[in-house]
Amino acid sequence: MRAGVVKEKDKPIWYDVYAAFPPKRNPLYVKPHWKRVQKTEDNVPEIFYKEDVIRAKFYETYGNGPKVFDLSRSTFVSTCQRFVEKYNELESSGGFEEETLFEETSKALLAEGILLRRRGGPAVAAEHRHPVLGMKLTDMLAEEQQANATADETTPTTAVQEQTQTQTETPATDDKPLS
Repeated sequence: MRAGVVKEKDKPIWYDVYAAFPPKRNPLYVKPHWKRVQKTEDNVPEIFYKEDVIRAKFYETYGNGPKVFDLSRSTFVSTCQRFVEKYNELESSGGFEEETLFEETSKALLAEGILLRRRGGPAVAAEHRHPVLGMKLTDMLAEEQQANATADETTPTTAVQEQTQTQTETPATDDKPLS
């Protein structure tokens, strides 16, 4: 107010009280010094569920899977979750050993139409797949070309033989018009 920044009519309510009863010591803000408390370690054990171990192995082997997460649908089930459910189902049936259960789960999902690709490798192949599905496109084209080539070689000789047969069977006719 002495400098004219705040006008007399705009002064705060507490200003008159502060002027009438000034503090005995000038107010000075200093950060309080607290005793440094040493941090105690939390003895909370890490919580791992059985499914977490399966998920970790799935993501290590297959990555995120072939589909992206569709979070806009509330009923969306990720490939990893389907894998965990199938794994638990096969484990509860008790028909597989612990070491082969992971591979058998991936084969079971493949049979259901869910294709899993290993990181940096080919898709998981089932033993009961049709042999045509295992063929490469280049092999199929090579076989097709061979079949066409053998068919083309036999076709001209057959056509020539058919022409000679038809000429010998039909007698020669004069080119005179009939009246």
